[in-house]
Amino acid sequence: MTEKTALTPATHTTPPAKFSHGVRKGNILQVAGQVGFLPAVEGQPPTPAGPSLGEQTLQTLANVKAILEEGGASWDDVMMIRVYLTDVAHFAEFNTLYNGYFEEQDLKQPPAARTTVYVGLPKGLLVEIDALAVLG
Repeated sequence: MTEKTALTPATHTTPPAKFSHGVRKGNILQVAGQVGFLPAVEGQPPTPAGPSLGEQTLQTLANVKAILEEGGASWDDVMMIRVYLTDVAHFAEFNTLYNGYFEEQDLKQPPAARTTVYVGLPKGLLVEIDALAVLG
């Protein structure tokens, strides 16, 4: 049986509870919900990339990418992305940011995706993204 490996890139803080930022088992990699925190600074609490949806979205995507890379995957291995926004009014802006980001990543085929509005994110956070990748 293939061993399960927990993933926490150096750019991420240690999770506050018993979960991993990502887990790989065999050729499956699940990235836990990520938010727009800047890279970790030892001894300091997590800090949002900024107050805007744009700042937080781009940092969130960078955080997801860091976990994918830690597990040996790339965006082209991603089968599914789930996005949680805190405001329905953010859909259009998010889609523009998302499309621009993946154009820059030279994504070969887009993954399946779903977006929902979720108002339970910690105060000040506007977006959360998780991803499922299958390698090879």
